[in-house]
Parts: sequence; C-alpha cells; structure tokens
Amino acid sequence: MIDSSSFINYLKYERNYSDHTVLSYSKDVEQFSQYLITHLEMPDIFAAKHIHVRSWIVHLMQSSYTPKSVNRKLSSIKTFYKYQKKVGAIEINPASKISGPKLSKRLPHVIREDDIARGMQRLKEGDEFADHRDLLLVNLLYQMGIRRAELINLKDSDVNIARKSIKVLGKGNKERLIPISTDLSDLIVSYKQIRDDHMEGKSEWLLVTDKGQKMYPKFVYKKINDWLSTISTVEKKSPHILRHSFATHLADNGAELNAIKELLGHSSLAATEIYTHNSIERLKDVYNGAHPRALKKR
Repeated sequence: MIDSSSFINYLKYERNYSDHTVLSYSKDVEQFSQYLITHLEMPDIFAAKHIHVRSWIVHLMQSSYTPKSVNRKLSSIKTFYKYQKKVGAIEINPASKISGPKLSKRLPHVIREDDIARGMQRLKEGDEFADHRDLLLVNLLYQMGIRRAELINLKDSDVNIARKSIKVLGKGNKERLIPISTDLSDLIVSYKQIRDDHMEGKSEWLLVTDKGQKMYPKFVYKKINDWLSTISTVEKKSPHILRHSFATHLADNGAELNAIKELLGHSSLAATEIYTHNSIERLKDVYNGAHPRALKKR
C-alpha cells in the first residue's frame, strides 16, 4: 500500500475537497496501485508510464465500469500525479494527456412545475413540526437549487431575512449569496418559531431532525424520495432532481445562462449549458406534439 497521507492532506487543505471526494480519490489511487502490482508486476506507482495508465483505463472499461466512473477514476489519477510532480517526486505526469471515454449527453430529469406545486400543497396540509420542516426542506432545494450538502450545512446565521438572501457554502468552500422570495422568507420565519418551540435547546443549524439534531444525507434523501414518490413517476428520486428542476425552470422562463451559473455555484458555463439543451428539447416536444405541420408528418 502506498503512503498517501500527504496527497490526502493536499486534497483536504489545498484543494478544499469534501471528505467524500477525498475518500473516492484515495480509493481510486489505491485501486490503480493494486492493478499495477497484480496485472503488470509493477510495485512502484511512481514508475508508471503513459501506456500503463491507458492499460488500466481499458481494463476498467472491460470490467463494465460506466464511462462516468472511468472518467472520475482517471481524474483521481491525474490529480495524484499532478501533485507528485508538484512536490518533485516525478518529472512527468503519465496521465496528463490521456482522455477518458466520451460521455453520452443525457439530459437531466426534471419535475414539472405543476407537479411540484401540487406536492407543496400536500405538505402544507400537515400541522406537526416535521410537516413544517419538510415543507421548508423542499422549498429550499427547489427555490434555491442548492446541493444536499449545502442544505444540511445551512445555519440560522446564514439567513438574512432583512435582505432576503441566504449565504451558501459550496464546493471548495466557496461562498455565494442566493436571493430568496418573500414567500420563502416568510416560510423560514414561521418554521424557526415552530422549531424553537418544539426543541428544548437552540440549534445553530437551520434544519434539524425530529429530535433536534443536525440533518444527515440519508435523512434528506429519504424525505425527498418519499415526497417525490407521491407526485412523480421519475425513476431517480434524489434531492439533486430538484436542483435540476430549479435550473431548467429558470431556463424555460428566460433566465440568462450566466445568472443560472452563479445561482448554482458552477465554476464554468460548461456545466450549466445542459439546462439550455434541456429547455430546447422540451420546446421540441411541445412543437412536435402541437404544431399542425409536425402532426401531419406522423
């Protein structure tokens, strides 16, 4: 096993990667190291060449890994060798010029606006603490387009009711301010009063579990999965689908791509452009289903 402690510290403290990403990158490097030993009888990962990395990529694809997984693993290895070159352990990054398999341009699934509105109305019918909390949880994800981890880490101090904005800590510890509607602002104020009455002591976290503890990923996933099951037949019912819906609905209603990029916290426009494509495809569906000339061609 290679000593990866310095690489892990680099990912954590210089690149500001999340614990989940650090763990994934570490496992990928260890997997590559084991491949070199088992298949190529090469115990020294620092001696690997371009051809060895390519051999591993082919091996992964033949082992039924998806293109997305292979590209993630390749990114891990590129970052690992980039770091080793930086600290002088190697002179050439053997993975720098290797391209991963092409990804199919699969458009993200979204929930229709009227289905979301219907689901929100159902949540409003409950009067328990959990009902108010779940209503706010769904609204924060859909009205702000934030990631699950960003939602979980929201604190009371991040919310500025007077300015109607919320500070979000995104990937790489990058902060961004997201404006909120009067409706969401009122919902937060109402929820906090109910939460504080429900709990024995105050919490710094905006959203809490039924027992007043900080929420965790599986808790949020189950809440959203259960809620989406009542309003949609989409196969994947994760919190991220509300982020996709947020961005797509903004694009559908004429929002500029740069504005959507800033709201989502993307580092480049490339990641945001898919929502424009999604809107175009939806327009095509409307055209093909309603325009007289399109109907005649069927």
